[in-house]
Amino acid sequence: MFFALIVSGVIAFQYGTETFFKEYFLSQTPKGYQPNMLYYVVLFAPIGIALLFQTMINRLSFPLLFGLFSLYSVLIGFAISSIFLRYSMGSIAVTFGVTAGTFAVMAIMGYVTKVDLTKMGSILYMAFIGIFISSIVNFFLKSDGFAYLISILGVIVFTGLTAYHMQQLKKFAHDSEISADDKNKLALLGGFTLYVLFVNLFLSLLRLFGSRD
Repeated sequence: MFFALIVSGVIAFQYGTETFFKEYFLSQTPKGYQPNMLYYVVLFAPIGIALLFQTMINRLSFPLLFGLFSLYSVLIGFAISSIFLRYSMGSIAVTFGVTAGTFAVMAIMGYVTKVDLTKMGSILYMAFIGIFISSIVNFFLKSDGFAYLISILGVIVFTGLTAYHMQQLKKFAHDSEISADDKNKLALLGGFTLYVLFVNLFLSLLRLFGSRD
């Protein structure tokens, strides 16, 4: 997870410039600069990789899964690099710190709590699917009010899922019936899931509290 965050962060910082976007992700039209096909590929390709990663985890080898995780983090780095064009460095840094603190607290709570979070996790997953679909719809609608609502719900859902997944990872780690190879894959899947939750929590908070100043 931390490896993926570093990769995504470095790429986003390095290529989050107006010059890079105009050269690779935008095409000039009579209406001004518009996103080109490469931009949409980079934006939506991670969805396919995430589905492949989770559905084929039992069939693919650990090195291949690690490669998919690495590719995913690279694409996400390019996909979120636009935040450096929309928000100030100070705002991004503060939001990242708040995200890290919130994430750590929820992860610890999920690890130490004795309460079974399975039912909560199922409900939050349904909410997550709703947020995912709504985000795609709003990508084309471009409604600021709808985006704000999605971000508020996202903060609640992503923090809750963080605690749930930490509890699930703890269960897998202490399950003696799971083979060492399967545990490695599940650990990688857990890191992948926590990475996705961290990134989405960060972006949700940034949309709510980020500023250009």
